[in-house]
Amino acid sequence: MKSNNIVIVGGGTAGFMTATTFVRLFPKKKVTLIESPNIKTVGVGESTIVQFRQWLSLVGIKDKDFMKSCDASYKFTIRFTNFDKINSGQVEYPFGEADTISDDGVNVWYFKKILYPKTPNTDFADSFYPIMALVNNNKVFTGIISNFDFKKQTAFHFDATKFGLWLRDKICKGKINHIKSEVKEIKTDNNGIKSLELENGQSIKGDLFIDCTGFKSLLLGKTLDEEFIPYNHILPNNKAWATHIEYTDKEKQLQGVTNATALKNGWVWNIPLWSKIGTGYVYSDKYTTDEEALEEFKQHIKDNGFKIPKQFSNIKMRVGIHKRLFVNNVVAIGLSAGFIEPLESNGLYTVHEFLFNLLRVFERDVISQWDRDVYNYACRNTFDSWAEFVALHYALSQRHDSKYWKDNLERVYDKSIYDLLPTDKHGFRDFMSDKMYRFRFNEDDGISCVATGFNYFPLSDSTLRYKQKLRKFDYDKYLSVIKLLDKRKKYWSDTVKKYPSLYSYLKKEMYNE
Repeated sequence: MKSNNIVIVGGGTAGFMTATTFVRLFPKKKVTLIESPNIKTVGVGESTIVQFRQWLSLVGIKDKDFMKSCDASYKFTIRFTNFDKINSGQVEYPFGEADTISDDGVNVWYFKKILYPKTPNTDFADSFYPIMALVNNNKVFTGIISNFDFKKQTAFHFDATKFGLWLRDKICKGKINHIKSEVKEIKTDNNGIKSLELENGQSIKGDLFIDCTGFKSLLLGKTLDEEFIPYNHILPNNKAWATHIEYTDKEKQLQGVTNATALKNGWVWNIPLWSKIGTGYVYSDKYTTDEEALEEFKQHIKDNGFKIPKQFSNIKMRVGIHKRLFVNNVVAIGLSAGFIEPLESNGLYTVHEFLFNLLRVFERDVISQWDRDVYNYACRNTFDSWAEFVALHYALSQRHDSKYWKDNLERVYDKSIYDLLPTDKHGFRDFMSDKMYRFRFNEDDGISCVATGFNYFPLSDSTLRYKQKLRKFDYDKYLSVIKLLDKRKKYWSDTVKKYPSLYSYLKKEMYNE
């Protein structure tokens, strides 16, 4: 199959990110994007992760190009509040690489926790991630601190709807055939989709059709009837209320943090944009009604000192993924392919990661079934790994204050989730040689940050006393390294205090106010 004539169905962020990728990397290909004129978008704020920067770099977009047009700010960490227990406080998963200082592979922080039990779990991230000094002081520094590189290891908060429109107007305009019309009829043959018949009378043919139609999955799901696999066995939520709230103290509240706060029947996201805060309550309608969830959400907003907004949008989420994402001449990108609930800011993650996988296919002259199968395998592996990582947050939670959380305590998880066997050396077992390995993290990354924050330690007082029978530990050595951790943490904190607040920096450098 050739791929010179590409038809994208669906606009929005996924559709125009897809179009932008083709425009910038395959300018000789013909690209048509068909967008319904009747689709309403929510635009309550999008939170990205650092891989989004790789996509921006790939297509040649710089921060200053889009941020002002998209109500954007910077993001340094993902915070989880009260997930472990009620009033258990905060857990941080910061971006960047951990700056470890041990030379024998032993994670010294766990010795610190054993020797000084009152050490807060947040100290784990503070000790290894220099970016946490910026977070704790609400500062921004665009250079390099230790091994933290601002240009590589930060992400964004922005209005996804505005970002899609910016891509449309600044990148895609004049380079693609942009049609605003409803798809009236879809004609198929043995190769998949033969043509799209539009309400405006046009008949659109193509070599490859890309489904960016959101949860309805018009091409892959409804037309080709590709099987959809729900992930409600490991991910509990299926609905969300979303809205905007106004700042009451912008200098203080505009932080480089996506905050997820656990409530009675789910959790609330908090995404600080430049002009306002995007927020939403993710929940399961198995445990509460829409009306009850909305009242709980409103009370949370009020309790945090914000004025309750007048408008709320209710979103039904289709959590899971199609068995195959590339079938005949149809590929699904974005929500039409699959969706993991919003925890860990993965909304756009699958969009750019699946696009990366698709690029390899397009670099070949003729697309074969081998290419489809490899694409499907790669995307499913990426999706499964991230879904299991999100599920880990629920698996490790010890909340039991409602039926939602009590049932969570009794949920039976896949082997791939509870395979996180602790070791005293690396924090968590390295699965690189294990055929069941899926998580692409190591001791310095997400699993250890989340697990440690949720009181799941690979080394505890009992395990240390047991292992003392097997080998001798050099306590003096570890005590000296612990002191070095504390000294370095203070140095990072003192260093960043001279830098501007995130609000001040954005006001001057991005928004020219």
